[in-house]
Amino acid sequence: MRTLQLIAIFVLIFAPTPLLNSEGDSDLFTFVRLRYGGQLTRRSSWRVDWPASDRNFIWQLRKQTNINAAPREKIIDVGAVELFDYPFAYMLEVGSLRLSQNEATNLREYLLRGGFIFIDDFHGQREWRRFYTEFKKIFPKREPVDIPISHPIFRCFFKIDELIQIPGLRSFFSGRTYERFDGYPAYCRGVYDDRGRLMMMINFNTDLGDAWEHAAEAFYPREYSDMALKMGINAVIYALTH
Repeated sequence: MRTLQLIAIFVLIFAPTPLLNSEGDSDLFTFVRLRYGGQLTRRSSWRVDWPASDRNFIWQLRKQTNINAAPREKIIDVGAVELFDYPFAYMLEVGSLRLSQNEATNLREYLLRGGFIFIDDFHGQREWRRFYTEFKKIFPKREPVDIPISHPIFRCFFKIDELIQIPGLRSFFSGRTYERFDGYPAYCRGVYDDRGRLMMMINFNTDLGDAWEHAAEAFYPREYSDMALKMGINAVIYALTH
């Protein structure tokens, strides 16, 4: 990835009182991975690509910016009050997501109070329908919409002019970029609060986590890992400044 000039990132107040990490350091950013439950017919996939994906991303976040990021991720349950201590959270494989009403309420409050959730790695209309069912538990009256490429999230650090489909490892070795027969093109959809702040970024038909995981491996194309890291870093910076 082409290194840009380091910038200073100042974390805005996320809640009525300054957010602290578990060690009480309000200046330390922590990458949070959300843990969720599944059903008997569909096991939860919250841990896919973990921990290499998260730690490679954190390493690049520390390298490409001057964000004071903790070197290790933190895993938090979707229904935990502890989530409110962190402004950014990552969730993937949401085709297997299953939420209780209490968990959905917790996520809704987290997002409306200033939190940001970055969703990744689910594919095809069947998985979209499964995710959408759970999403409506969180926001019965809101809808995901396509995020325009002119949105600040694509400009706040790296300039991203177009979206590309990022293949998971299995798809790449099969000679294609999509994972399901109907898993293309890639979409980047979002959910906004009443003031127009983007509070959920939904990366659909693409696999940024695999690109993070294999970013340092010679067999995985640089163009994909570069784009995936840029998308994630921009999302973190947007979450910390909006």
